Amino acid sequence: MKHRKLGDATISRVLELNTPDFEPLGFFPETTEADWTPHLDWLKPRYMDPVSGNLYFPMQSYVIRTGHHNILVDGCVGNHKERPHRPRWHQKSDTAYMDGLAALGLRPEDIDYVMCTHMHVDHVGWNTQLIDGRWVPTFPNAKYLFSKKEYEYWLAESKKEMLHHFEDSVLPIVQANRAQMITSDHALDDEIWLEPTPGHTPDHYAVRLQSAGAKAVFSGDLMHAPIQCRHPEWRARPDYDPQQARETRKAFMEKYVETDVLIVTAHFPLPSAGRFVRHGDAFMFEYEEADW
Repeated sequence: MKHRKLGDATISRVLELNTPDFEPLGFFPETTEADWTPHLDWLKPRYMDPVSGNLYFPMQSYVIRTGHHNILVDGCVGNHKERPHRPRWHQKSDTAYMDGLAALGLRPEDIDYVMCTHMHVDHVGWNTQLIDGRWVPTFPNAKYLFSKKEYEYWLAESKKEMLHHFEDSVLPIVQANRAQMITSDHALDDEIWLEPTPGHTPDHYAVRLQSAGAKAVFSGDLMHAPIQCRHPEWRARPDYDPQQARETRKAFMEKYVETDVLIVTAHFPLPSAGRFVRHGDAFMFEYEEADW
């Protein structure tokens, strides 16, 4: 298993799924086929499956290893979860995620912090695992950093209707006293801190890393696909506040365009990391082609 060094820190991925399951017009509901046509030549086959026409969105976590901590960023889909809206996620029982973690030389007990950029279903799943009929923290020694504002929003929503992902992947962490409620500008130490990036959810955050002069930002779901570099105005269907999400995307790219900060994305096709460059009045994503 290869890793990506960043200063004195190490970044590794834990890949759970990499399948083309997201229909473009469904995920970006304000677009039309005509909007996509000018981009098909560069989208296929890396970003869009030529057969189905669907988009590739990897489901992956990142592990950051510093001199002080082992940090897991986001928790993917998880096993044995009730997810009928997505057949590949529903009651999944494979070993891919745990095998990926083990390939990094890590056990769940080795994780010190779990950082949940937000509380959507595909970012909290491995927070817990089913043992003897109970949902228990997968990473038993970790503190789970939950935005208090984000948590309170989903708690209120769960009282209106049953939210499986909140019941099986968030509440058990709180009940086990493993949650640390923080603000979205929280600093863990001088190497790791959070950056507020709201819009996709009420208090989504990105994760900043700086080590020995090298810099990275883990962007979570403030944007989902490279097409949003060309079209930051395109609304993703799950966006909580579409206008705020648009503004956050634009501001994020303006902040980091043509800088030395490595952009590590959640769902851009593999290898998912690179840098923003200008493309006319918009942007483009230049991949770092490292094999990690």
